[in-house]
Amino acid sequence: MNIAVLGIGQMGYRLARRLCEVGYNVHAWNRTRQKAEQLAPIGATIHADAAQAVRAADFVLCFLDNGPVVDEVLFAGQVAQALQPDTLVIDFSSISPSEARDHAARLSAIGISHLDAPMSGGTLGAEQGTLAIMVGGKPAAFGRAEAIFQVFGRATHVGPHGAGQLAKLANQMIVGITIGAVAEALLLCEKGGAKMAKVREAIMGGFADSRVLQVHGQRMLEGDFAPYGRMSIQLNDLRNVLATAKEIGFDAPVTQMLERLYSDGIAHGLGDLDQSALFIELASRNGMSAVKDLL
Repeated sequence: MNIAVLGIGQMGYRLARRLCEVGYNVHAWNRTRQKAEQLAPIGATIHADAAQAVRAADFVLCFLDNGPVVDEVLFAGQVAQALQPDTLVIDFSSISPSEARDHAARLSAIGISHLDAPMSGGTLGAEQGTLAIMVGGKPAAFGRAEAIFQVFGRATHVGPHGAGQLAKLANQMIVGITIGAVAEALLLCEKGGAKMAKVREAIMGGFADSRVLQVHGQRMLEGDFAPYGRMSIQLNDLRNVLATAKEIGFDAPVTQMLERLYSDGIAHGLGDLDQSALFIELASRNGMSAVKDLL
């Protein structure tokens, strides 16, 4: 089975590697060819352009930055014209629901199936094959893709085209908002005289426990803001939430507040750090800018 992988970033590289390791024929493309070349030693075929990579593909997997980039690669980049009629395009990128529906309709018009399948679990989940995958599209297409999804983690079919992206937006709302809550709570305790590490230890296992408290809370304590999931990507997700909320007439005041906080953090130079670096923005607002002195 031939699988084309378009976009060899942090997620695309790890998941393409997993596909190579379980025996699929992987055809890889990335704008910066050097990133795709990392896969050559483990059996992937590297292509100079995306249309060439998909020409013989049974499945095309997209791991691209955002909706406009997906649109450009699929449609302006001649990929759609190069696809075989029975190819299934699975877009793992995080884009807006309306963009996913538009891409599905345009591909359907030329006889190509499509699924939107954004993921949660980050690079660690990609390494371990434990990602949560939220899938929108036709049930028959989901059935065709299940073997691939199993290589990456656990997939759930949540509804028609665009529904996967809605589920991802819900995921990113909860993650982004909870990071803000954890950071603010830990800093409040530190400023009031309690030790952040001990506060985190005390509340783990209770109702306030969460994966965000466990994973991102630990990053905050250690001052480890290496970009597992960048602030800039989290901000993009929250803006997609707000754009979608506006489309459907939904008021999302909590998300609006967090969008402003992430935006301020990025304006202050935190955009390429992990999303848990919202901790730094909140520390600075409270005169606790020497974060290393708190740890």
